[in-house]
Amino acid sequence: MSMSVAFLSRRSFLQGSCVLAGAGALAACQTSRTPQRFAKADALIKQAIRDGECPGAVWGVGQHGQVLHLAAFGARSLKPEYEAMTTDTVFDMASLTKPMITALAVMQLAEKGLLDVNAPVARYLPAFAAAGKADITIRLLLTHFSGLQPDLPRTPDWWGRSSAIERIMNSVPKITPGSGFIYSDINFITLGLIAEKISGFPLDVYAKHSILEPLGMTQSGFLPPASQLARIAPTQYDEQGQMLRGVVHDPTARRMDGVAGNAGLFSTAQDVVLYAQALLARRAGQPSSFPLTQATLLAMTTPQQPAGQKSLRGFGWDIASPYASPRGDVFSHQSFGHTGFTGTSLWIDPENDCYVFILTNRVHPNGGHSVVHLRHDVATAVGHALGLTSS
Repeated sequence: MSMSVAFLSRRSFLQGSCVLAGAGALAACQTSRTPQRFAKADALIKQAIRDGECPGAVWGVGQHGQVLHLAAFGARSLKPEYEAMTTDTVFDMASLTKPMITALAVMQLAEKGLLDVNAPVARYLPAFAAAGKADITIRLLLTHFSGLQPDLPRTPDWWGRSSAIERIMNSVPKITPGSGFIYSDINFITLGLIAEKISGFPLDVYAKHSILEPLGMTQSGFLPPASQLARIAPTQYDEQGQMLRGVVHDPTARRMDGVAGNAGLFSTAQDVVLYAQALLARRAGQPSSFPLTQATLLAMTTPQQPAGQKSLRGFGWDIASPYASPRGDVFSHQSFGHTGFTGTSLWIDPENDCYVFILTNRVHPNGGHSVVHLRHDVATAVGHALGLTSS
């Protein structure tokens, strides 16, 4: 059944919708059949919007290859003009770029024998060995145990990929590599550079041909085209007072012309569904378009951090670290996922064959508020709605 609910006024902006938009992946949306099953999670998101934590959201739940619930609430844009949220809204996915694109690209190259995750980064980028980084391996980058600082400093101001690369090569670890967990964008910018060097393609081109097209993710990519602009959720005003829309929010990725290993992916609910369902199917050994073998995907989504460390990280995916709030209280300990600074999150539970995602532009229009508790509470409500119990 196809259904579209229009948002006609601010008064109605909290009335959810399930827009099927011709997407085969969403053809199983059953919101209208079980409207109360996920009512608690819907209410949490509506309250967050009322409280000003985010202008709007698109969120969904899937299990056993079916989309059980898909809803849009609130506003896509508040400034400079009001626009209602719709389920085909395109979001700046921010750090979800890390596992969905960059880590997957690295693992594809590893699977082909073109790189070794246990090899020093300097084997592929010799200049990286400077300033005490000779022993940092690709594994340490993928799991955020490289010891590098969270991001490249932006003062003195710099622009351009070459400037970013120079700063990465000269960066100095804050702690001994392998000794502790520091979530660092530098890790994944470096991994993006490695993927580009080995593949011979810019990261956005590689992602399109080797990841997005095989998955059928036609609404996703870096540097979104002008044809998508009207559907893109704006983020916030930049340093010149211009509202960022279709331009990556992350300052470092923006300075690298919008294509970097840490951020830059734009996507939709439809394409997140395609990604999550293909990943679950491949991991379970079922027919799937996911562009990785089951064995490599299992390694990617199970703990790979150095021995004895308490923060559990896969290759790109978070399992149990200080950033794992989207797990909630009842998803299994096999579950994994990631968040994005702009307000996006995806959490996947292979034990229960399910996933939950929340897509918001919580930084709109002036920086926004935290949605950490919202992710946790929605995931917990979803888990209970699915009949899961705390493990």
